[in-house]
Amino acid sequence: MKAIADPDNALGRGLAVFRDQFQVPADFPPAVLAAAEDAAKRAPTAHADRTAMHFVTLDPASSTDLDQAFAIEAAGSDLLLHYAIADVAWFVDDGGPIDAEGWKRGETLYLPDGKAPLYPPVLSQGAASLLPDGPRPAIVFTVRVAPDGAVKLDGTERAVIRSAAKLAYETVTDRDLPAGFADLATRIQSAEDARGAARVDPPEQEVDAVANGGFELALRPLLPAEQHNAAMSLATNLAVADALQAHHTGLFRVMAAPDDRAVHRLRHTATAFGLDWPAAQSLDQYERTLDAHDPKQAAFMLAIRRAGQGASYVPYKEGVVPWHAAMAATYAHATAPLRRLADRYVVMATLAIAKGEAVPDAVTAALAKLPAVMAKADSLAGRVERAVIDLAETVLLNGREGEMFAAVVTDLDEHGARIQLSDLPVVARADAKNVAPGDALRVRLKAIDPVGRSLTFDRVN
Repeated sequence: MKAIADPDNALGRGLAVFRDQFQVPADFPPAVLAAAEDAAKRAPTAHADRTAMHFVTLDPASSTDLDQAFAIEAAGSDLLLHYAIADVAWFVDDGGPIDAEGWKRGETLYLPDGKAPLYPPVLSQGAASLLPDGPRPAIVFTVRVAPDGAVKLDGTERAVIRSAAKLAYETVTDRDLPAGFADLATRIQSAEDARGAARVDPPEQEVDAVANGGFELALRPLLPAEQHNAAMSLATNLAVADALQAHHTGLFRVMAAPDDRAVHRLRHTATAFGLDWPAAQSLDQYERTLDAHDPKQAAFMLAIRRAGQGASYVPYKEGVVPWHAAMAATYAHATAPLRRLADRYVVMATLAIAKGEAVPDAVTAALAKLPAVMAKADSLAGRVERAVIDLAETVLLNGREGEMFAAVVTDLDEHGARIQLSDLPVVARADAKNVAPGDALRVRLKAIDPVGRSLTFDRVN
């Protein structure tokens, strides 16, 4: 959700420029804020009382927009994951000011100097967030996880829950977590391996100050608690997707695998980093061997993420099985309704079928319109993320004009040669003639344009 962390605000001036360039919303209109203040006072009246269940949340320490809380219990050889999701629909009226603004935004935008939230903070970081300061309305999915990692949605209900603790990735210990937490993650991973999933969790990029007054681009691998937490979300989204598909409704996240050209380019990128990718090994097989604690392998994980053809949303269509190549499964987004507009409607559709009711007409109509809205929001988020990375690369290399670097040509197009620096996680273009993908080069950093967030290299051999 976040492209780069920037604790020292090294990117500050550039971020201000492209917040304006990309028209990142700075605040909410007064009518939306007023409606949110009123909505935040709503007491839950259609919810079962599940406050006796031991729910906890697990997020970055600084997070206050908490979409999920969880409890785990054993059921014979199975595990039952009770995954509570913020009941955003309880606070947001269809067609009201908050809803209309949400359709304009589509999703929360994350930048190193702060986020542009989907919903006003009084809801997204207050009344609707599953904070541990009191009971909160939620949608509770109960997901049965078999020993082999197979998942099934056992139930969905509106409930009031009380989070017992706001746990943080950085400080959580095993004794803070419910029994079965690590076992559940292991089961989900085993199921992924069995079906040939190619889900990559790249490290987070951080801009860090160094002793000489410059900066470096560091890569921080996900902590074990983050990976295990992601497994719970994945299990829930897979179970929800199967239930929706079986009931001929829903909105699904789909993605094609990287095409042959992208895989060919990635092989050259691996060469640039000095990585040994056996010729007989597929991308799916190779990426499962990568170690995010190794800087070059971590950088290659980021390259894989950028090489994909991009994910999109599709509504249910009779006779079509929606497919997400990275998950090797039918997949839906349901677990982040505070941060993604589409999730609110997926959650409401799932709640309806669990109650044996028809999906409300307003929800069905929204499912048909959401792909275009979410595509626009995803495109903006992608451009913002790419701009942040480009800006970080200019900060990283600031003052190094004239230096030479080892690089490998990864691709050619109408704009020239795309190169990957061999010792830094930097992708750029070079003025290089008569080269082919895979060629090793020495290049000189000719110029840096912080405003345009671009680097210019020329060939020196």
